[in-house]
Amino acid sequence: MDKLRTTNILLLVIIIPLVFYLLKILSFIFIPLVFSMFIALLFLPIMRWLGKKNIPKLVSIFIVVLLIAGGVKIGVELIQISSREILNSDTEFFTKAEEKIQNLFLIAQETFGFKMDEKEGVFNQFIAKDNIGNTINFIQRTLTMTLMTIFFVVLWLAESINIQKVLHSTILKQRHTSLKTFLKIEKDLIKFIKVKFFVSLATGIGTGLACLFFDVSFPIFWGLFAFIINFVQMVGSVITVVMLSLFAFIELDPSSTLAFFIVSITGVQVLFGSILEPIFMGKSFSLNVITVLVMLMFWGFLWGVPGLIMAIPITVFIKIILDQFPDTKVLSDILSGDSK
Repeated sequence: MDKLRTTNILLLVIIIPLVFYLLKILSFIFIPLVFSMFIALLFLPIMRWLGKKNIPKLVSIFIVVLLIAGGVKIGVELIQISSREILNSDTEFFTKAEEKIQNLFLIAQETFGFKMDEKEGVFNQFIAKDNIGNTINFIQRTLTMTLMTIFFVVLWLAESINIQKVLHSTILKQRHTSLKTFLKIEKDLIKFIKVKFFVSLATGIGTGLACLFFDVSFPIFWGLFAFIINFVQMVGSVITVVMLSLFAFIELDPSSTLAFFIVSITGVQVLFGSILEPIFMGKSFSLNVITVLVMLMFWGFLWGVPGLIMAIPITVFIKIILDQFPDTKVLSDILSGDSK
């Protein structure tokens, strides 16, 4: 028995790093696959409702795809509006911003001893011809990921890939347990994604209104930025406050107005992210702060920005699976910070 146990431990030591290595190397497949699974879970109740109305599955899939396409269309329109808002802005703002940034870099040069090319503007040094190729590659990768995600969403909705059957054949061998676990995963993740979406939406609207009230430029852009980045748990709100505070420092003169603006956007993040979101989430999503940070670092290292966005849903998924086995329930308690 001791030899068998030792052999199993050695196999785990070998297999776990191999799995993580494959997840990183094949990220171009796993990222759209996992992301599409979360999207499909949101629309599975609609698929069941349409099925009860005796609507053919092919028509149901087409309706869901239209709903997703409508959401994407709205997102693209918002991006276009915010882009036009920036492009149509007064050029005096960019001149003023460059002067302030130049002064900050001069102070930094004197403090830390690094040098920048004084013949070129600060913005021009960041926007070089060499970066155009990187931008094109980024757009190509994003487009490829989007198309693959749409393809996988259709497969999930058509049940060509059945989550419940995958759980039954791989992890949970009992049909009743696998069905119960799947329903639990579906219910909890749908609740998580819905709450996160509406909290992020409220955060974006609040941030945009704060910019509008304090006369900070590009309120639509900053509202959209706050909405998107808020999907990164904990880190997203900090990034929004820091970046918007720096932007306001460049645009506004240091005064009580700037201080009240920073307090306002911080209050928006605290109200929606630290107070209302935990209330709406409930105890079922209570994750240890250390767990959240570790998972964000791990999945961010593995998959970059998509990993940061999907880190918490993946953790919730793992936690629900661990709850199903007495031997691994202690790990689930550690993830949730439960000391029982």
